[in-house]
Amino acid sequence: MFKTVLMIEKALSDADVELVTTLHGEEKVSFVVLMQPRGKQDELLRALDDVALGHLDKVAHERDETENTPTLAGESLEHSLRHLRAAGAEAIGEVVEAQPLERLREVVEESAADEVLVLTSPHFVEEFFHRDWASQARHKVGVPVLKLFASES
Repeated sequence: MFKTVLMIEKALSDADVELVTTLHGEEKVSFVVLMQPRGKQDELLRALDDVALGHLDKVAHERDETENTPTLAGESLEHSLRHLRAAGAEAIGEVVEAQPLERLREVVEESAADEVLVLTSPHFVEEFFHRDWASQARHKVGVPVLKLFASES
């Protein structure tokens, strides 16, 4: 069985589930999902990303989305785990409130993971400066790290 640690920042869509569960063909996959919601510290970066992508309507409502983050994160994680299991994968997970990259390193070691998948929306500012999760994770874990962009649906 292929062991994957999956870092996400929002609930997986059907397209996301299909993408991550079919990467290895017919081989069974086991996921440890780390849900790390984007917090207030990333508000400016998200606004810049939204402007860069032409999503000006999101910039105005960015603050509204972060007010209920803890509840939404848990619900999004449970939704994602249910959908991964329904697709035939084993899946467990947790919400990571602080130091997501350190927790990622620990989980990779604890689970003897074969790879890390980072599934996020595009974050152009962070990616340009190599401060995105995938770029940083490549220096912290001893397994391949693949960055994928989450579906917008």
